Amino acid sequence: MNEPDVLIIGSGPAGLTAGIYAGRAGLSVSLLTGAERGGKLNLTDNIENYPGFSSISGYDLMAAFEKQAAQVGVNFFSEQAQVTRFSETSLIVETENQIWHPKSVIIASGSKIKWLNIPGEERFKGKGISVCATCDGFFYKNKDVAIIGGGNTALYEAVYLANLAKNVYILTPYPVLHGEYFLRQKLLKFSNVQVLYNTDTISFEGNKKLNGIKIKNKASTEEKIIAVDGCFEAIGFVPNSALFSGQLFLDKKGYIKTNKTTMQTSVPGVFACGDVQEKQYRQAIIACASGARAAMSTEIFLKSKKYPKILF
Repeated sequence: MNEPDVLIIGSGPAGLTAGIYAGRAGLSVSLLTGAERGGKLNLTDNIENYPGFSSISGYDLMAAFEKQAAQVGVNFFSEQAQVTRFSETSLIVETENQIWHPKSVIIASGSKIKWLNIPGEERFKGKGISVCATCDGFFYKNKDVAIIGGGNTALYEAVYLANLAKNVYILTPYPVLHGEYFLRQKLLKFSNVQVLYNTDTISFEGNKKLNGIKIKNKASTEEKIIAVDGCFEAIGFVPNSALFSGQLFLDKKGYIKTNKTTMQTSVPGVFACGDVQEKQYRQAIIACASGARAAMSTEIFLKSKKYPKILF
């Protein structure tokens, strides 16, 4: 069991899609679910842009992916990769329970939340500061909240919270919101949402819990504190690639370098897909496409082993 044709690290849309394609190719597939089974999408309340579904929760979508993967023979292990040793002649992955010797590896470890790292943040994490509106939004019903960020994640959070909170402040350091047009238009329907453009977040204020955020207008340099009961950070993500540092080629931001056609990394037999290597279009459908590419490339590699060392 610990010598599968393919070992997949990660259970988000990229990893599960890779499992489905590899399983359908007749390969023996083992998948390490990691700490976040289903990935970040599992915490997304409502998805409206995945083909075939006008509206579906991330949890339901990932459950369907996992069911399909199981049907084609993917074996799931609730374990997390802790040590990897990759070379041209040997691929080894250690978890808390066993040592794996797969013939190939597909890395789909995703990304983690990026934090601001400003005064007061550590103090108020879980005491007013959150990164998941779906998880914690209920606690702020009819209260004032802020969202830091201006991309799709921030706007999704804003739409969700606008139906619960009294007032929602979107704090963005940019002169415009960068989320997709559909989400920007959706926000216009809510009278309780206010966007503060060109705004830097300086610190989080409070005593036992968060009760305010110090902000600074980048144009006027004016500083003030806005009173809020909660804050949701949505400023981006950091790839979960530390485990592979020194073994695979990473870019300056830590994303795994891959050939965009084959998803091959710098080590033969090791492929990467999803947010751990995608730094621009972090969408579920993009992750799925890269997972499919990785699995099909893995099948070719196992049959021929003719891929050169690097195809960047």
